[in-house]
Amino acid sequence: MTRIAIVGVAGRMGRTLVNAIEQAADATLAGGIVEPGSSLVGADIGELAGVGKRGVVAVDSLAAIVDDFDVLIDFTAPQVTLANLAFCAEHGKRMVIGTTGMNDEELATLDSYRDTVAMVFAPNMSVGVNLTLKLLETAAKALGDEGYDIEVIESHHRHKVDAPSGTAIKMGEVVAESLGRTLKEHGVFERVGQCGPRTDKEIGFATVRAGDIVGEHTVMFATEGERIEITHKASSRMTFAKGAVRAARWVASQPHGRYDMQDVLALN
Repeated sequence: MTRIAIVGVAGRMGRTLVNAIEQAADATLAGGIVEPGSSLVGADIGELAGVGKRGVVAVDSLAAIVDDFDVLIDFTAPQVTLANLAFCAEHGKRMVIGTTGMNDEELATLDSYRDTVAMVFAPNMSVGVNLTLKLLETAAKALGDEGYDIEVIESHHRHKVDAPSGTAIKMGEVVAESLGRTLKEHGVFERVGQCGPRTDKEIGFATVRAGDIVGEHTVMFATEGERIEITHKASSRMTFAKGAVRAARWVASQPHGRYDMQDVLALN
């Protein structure tokens, strides 16, 4: 039985994760973290998530539950995640990280823990999205150097703070790597004013932020006479939560290293 703790347990994703753990036969809710000083400290986590009292209360530090959990799930913010990663390295815990918006320095810091923590780090925990990444790899190799323009379009709710989404970036990276390109050289993240015609090898990104859209991603391969679109649409955060719990159960028995959902799903 994998004992799972959740950072940000009172948030939308945190509450969904509690529900996902409830549905998993071989996982148990071991703890939940809220912000220091929160009025929710001491509240029953099950009641917060709407699944009924579970006898596990919210705390405001990992130290308070250090002996209670095996795997920590973190979908918070870069600096919070990195602090939690340091804690897990010190105390022999494992992590599932869905945090997005990390810069190059933060990603390098995260990667520096690959020899001291077993972690699954992925911008999107959805099984469907990770299958889509494999489809994109195939499509890019078949189409990308044959005169097809490539565009990545993503839509999320109005509260999302980073853009493009981590999933959109990952999709672009998969396409770029399949074609021997890099997003640093060929990614186009803004078109304003007299920007001129697109170049042959660029990979464009477009972002929508509106309403309560959970997450929609489309990669378009377009040429004269036809357009191929590979799309994933999420209608509930539960798809991400179930993937994260699946990753937690998997990483609980893995040696130190940095893994992604392709490893969890045995797609690599």
